[in-house]
Amino acid sequence: MSVLNAERIKLTSTKSPIWCSVIAVVVSVGLAAVMAWAYRELESSGEGSMGEFSVAFTQSGTTGFGSMLVMIMAALAVTTEYRFGVIRTTFQAIPNRAQVIGGKALLLAVVAGVLGLVVALLSLFVAQAISGESVSIGDGDSARELFGVPIYYALLAVLAVGVGTLIRQSAGAVSLLLLWPLVIESLLTLIPKVGKYFAEFGPFTNVSYFLGQGGGVDFPWGPWGALLYFTAFVAIVFGASLFVVNKRDA
Repeated sequence: MSVLNAERIKLTSTKSPIWCSVIAVVVSVGLAAVMAWAYRELESSGEGSMGEFSVAFTQSGTTGFGSMLVMIMAALAVTTEYRFGVIRTTFQAIPNRAQVIGGKALLLAVVAGVLGLVVALLSLFVAQAISGESVSIGDGDSARELFGVPIYYALLAVLAVGVGTLIRQSAGAVSLLLLWPLVIESLLTLIPKVGKYFAEFGPFTNVSYFLGQGGGVDFPWGPWGALLYFTAFVAIVFGASLFVVNKRDA
């Protein structure tokens, strides 16, 4: 508990987590509003359609821009300490380094999960209000697409802490976290003959499938299997970070 309390003080005494959270809410909900307005205009004019109005449709900003800001927030919580040498003091006070990194990941996962729930609900309500449409979250797919967002955010926070611990440099960690889902997995799918396997087994494409946004790919398992696959990927990266942090100098 003392480790969690110390990490809470660090998190609440810096501006970057607050700014990342605020921007994540504004951008995610704002994009949901824009998408809902475009949907209403196209439907009313009869000029075209943006597809079915679903929970996944309202969460495009949440799972896109919002998730990036969550990873940035969590990565900076680690790399900033390395940058200013604060991590050495932390390890002197708490020699169990795995406990420090684990406590940091746990706290950030909780914060990210709560943020994900808030953003997901706001995006849904705003999109419904603007578009004039409504969706029921009582069925399995809709509930998964909505309440899967806080699960996704929590896992992203743990992943970002692991990557930040491994790289220990803000620009490098943030670049890798952003380029992996946006560029690397997309480019790998273009490789002839083997590209489809990269699409099926890419961790971020799998979690997108879990959130109802992985169309066009034939996954070998269902949505919950895709979530387990992404969770295993996060666990491997975070486990590697715990191993490495105990093997090298602070």
